[in-house]
Amino acid sequence: MTTKASLPPSEIPDIDDDDTEEASPACVLVFNASDPSGAGGLTADITTIASVGGHPIAVVTGAYARDTAQIFDHFSFDDEAVSEQARAVLEDLPVQAIKVGFVGSPENISTIAEITTDYDEVPVIAYMPNLSWWRDELIDEYLDAFRELLLPQTSVLVGNHSTLWRWLLPDWTGERSPTARDIARAASEMGVPYTLVTGIPLPEQFVENVLASPQTVLGSGKFELFDATFSGAGDTLSAALTALVAAGNDLGEATSEALGYLDRCLDAGFRPGMGHIVPDRMFWAQPEDDETGGDEEEPTIDETQALEGFVMPPHDTKH
Repeated sequence: MTTKASLPPSEIPDIDDDDTEEASPACVLVFNASDPSGAGGLTADITTIASVGGHPIAVVTGAYARDTAQIFDHFSFDDEAVSEQARAVLEDLPVQAIKVGFVGSPENISTIAEITTDYDEVPVIAYMPNLSWWRDELIDEYLDAFRELLLPQTSVLVGNHSTLWRWLLPDWTGERSPTARDIARAASEMGVPYTLVTGIPLPEQFVENVLASPQTVLGSGKFELFDATFSGAGDTLSAALTALVAAGNDLGEATSEALGYLDRCLDAGFRPGMGHIVPDRMFWAQPEDDETGGDEEEPTIDETQALEGFVMPPHDTKH
């Protein structure tokens, strides 16, 4: 076996900093909890961001005790530890977008809100997961802090229809379920310009994912409902969206690409344990199945509802 000798200092070639910067992946800062099962949390974020071509910068806000079937508990990091992690990398790396997942405590929410205020030119994508596994009093404190402190800093809010409905429209009494625009209007009261509402039920085993503002539906995608239970789909979608925004795509294009990516991750999903199915975020790296031939078309956004041309506003304009 031969080994390649390293170059002595005098022989190390010069690297053009400008060329290196142009070729570098976009840096994506993520606040989320560690998930030892690999289903969601920071594991999902890191894998997804790298898969779509970004450079993940992961700030650990806490840790789950969980498997692929359920969450048993969560242990939150001290807010000072969260702040020091984030500020250290922000002083070094040119962050192009920020994702905020589940961060565990009102104190961490407050710390992250301070950081996003200091970097108000960087778009913030906030994902609100289902917190029904948590204690009621902790859920209420967390949601109140998120609403008051972080939503005013948020460029795009991402969440499942039922989760956002129960959080943002708890007193909804209409005979019909709230639409994506209804939810977007509620989010806009706290300064959120765009809301991506997922999992809206449609007839015949389909769901709709809708990007909306308070004024209008900006685009929608119809996807077939998988006959399976997944863990980590929301983290996957929101991380992909953040990475694609960081790479310079406008919001409409990034949303369409992120939804298509998630659909393929779910289609290739696998069950690593005895619990739920986990999205295969590296599906493109797996050997192709000769039987399928790889010719299937990716689900796309309806051309009549194309998500194009929506530029992300700086989040400091929403106060």
